[in-house]
Amino acid sequence: MNHRVVITGIGMCSPVGGDARESWQNLLDGRSGIGPITLFDTRTMAVRIGGEAKGLDPARLAGDFPGALHEPDRKVLFGLTAAGEAIRDAALDADALRTAWVFVGVSLESFPLEQAGMAADMDDLIESLAAKQNVRLQTPLDRLAQIMGAQLGFNGGQITNCSACAAGTQVVGEAFRRLRAGHGEVAVSGAADSVLNPLGLGGFSLLGILSTENDRPQHACRPFDATRQGTVLGEGAAFLVMETLPHARHRGARIYAEVLGYGTSLDAYRATDPEPAGKGAVRSMRRALADAGLQPDDVDAVNAHGTGTPKNDIAETCALKEALGARAHGIPVTANKSMTGHLIAASGALEAAASVMSLHTGWMPPTIHLDHPDPQCDLDYVTAGRRVFDGNVVLSNSFGFGGQNATLIFGKYHA
Repeated sequence: MNHRVVITGIGMCSPVGGDARESWQNLLDGRSGIGPITLFDTRTMAVRIGGEAKGLDPARLAGDFPGALHEPDRKVLFGLTAAGEAIRDAALDADALRTAWVFVGVSLESFPLEQAGMAADMDDLIESLAAKQNVRLQTPLDRLAQIMGAQLGFNGGQITNCSACAAGTQVVGEAFRRLRAGHGEVAVSGAADSVLNPLGLGGFSLLGILSTENDRPQHACRPFDATRQGTVLGEGAAFLVMETLPHARHRGARIYAEVLGYGTSLDAYRATDPEPAGKGAVRSMRRALADAGLQPDDVDAVNAHGTGTPKNDIAETCALKEALGARAHGIPVTANKSMTGHLIAASGALEAAASVMSLHTGWMPPTIHLDHPDPQCDLDYVTAGRRVFDGNVVLSNSFGFGGQNATLIFGKYHA
C-alpha cells in the first residue's frame, strides 16, 4: 500500500532572504538578490556578479551545530541553517528525528587551498600542512549529511546525491519514493551549494553560460527574455520536512502541501548542453505525471528550471509544449532564478519549496525583467508582479549538466 506524503516543514537560506519567510516574501515582491560579489576580489574576472546568500551567522548556528564555528565550507553552513529551520518549522521531536531519513543534494567538493598557506611547490605544501592542525583541503560530499546525522541523531539512513543542477529535485523525489513505499515515516530532504569562489566562477565563465552584465546585476538573469545573455551563479540551501500522512496527522502537524509524483531521466546528449528539443525533459515530466496518476490537463502551474541561458530556455519551452500538449499555453510559468540566480545543486530544492508555498498561500512569484519576450519562448510566463493562484497542482523542473533531468509534482493538501 502506498502512503500519501506531505510537507510539514520548510527552511531556506538564499540570495533573497536568510530564512524561509523572508525568502518567500521577496520572491513574491520580485526583489532580486543578485549584486556585485563581495566574497573575493573579482576585479580581474570577466564575471563580477552573483547571488550571495543572506543571513549566514555561524555563531548563532553553533547553538544547534557546535562545529559550525570552525566549518570553512559555506554550502555546509547554508545547509545546516536551512535544515535546522525546517526541523523547527515542523516541530519534530527527538523521537521523530531518531527515525528520520536524511537526503542531501550537493554538487562540487570544496578545496580551500588558502588554508595551507602560500606554498611554492609540493614539498612546501606538505611541510605547510604538517605544521598546521585540522587543515582540510577537501570537503567531502557527504559532510553536510554527516554533521546533521551526528548532531541530530538521525538513525533512519543518510543519502547524498551529487547530480549537478538536478540534485535538489532528485533528493526530494527519492525521499518521497522511500516514504511512499513505507520505508520510514519522516525524511529531512534538501540541498545546499556554493560555487561563488574563484575556481567555481572561473570554471562556469569558461563554459560561456554566465551573464557578463556586471553594470546592472539585478537585470542580468532574464529567463525567457529575447535579450538574455546567460545565467548568474547563486548560493544557498533549502530543506523540506516530509512525512507520511498518518504520521503527520497523528502528531497534529501543520501540512503545507502534498507530494504527488516524481520523475527523472538522462539525456546522454552532451556534458553541458541540453538536448535541443528537450526530449529528456519531456520523459522526466511524463514520468512524474504517470507517477502521480495525472494528465497534462491536471497541471495548474509550472516552476521552470528557467536559467536565462539561450539554449536552456528554448529547450525547456519545447519540452513543456511536448509534455503538456495544448494545455501548455494555458498554464502560468514562473522562474525563480530571475531573482536568486542559479543555486546549482540547491536550485531544485529552493524551487520545490517555492512551489509548495504557492499551493499553501495562493500566490505565484513573478519572473522579473522579462520585458522582451522571445518568440521561441511563447508560454504564459508570470510577469508584472505576483499572480493569484487558486490551482491544485504545481509541476517543478530541474535540468542539470550531464543530461540529468528531474520533475516533482506537488498538490494542494485535501484531507
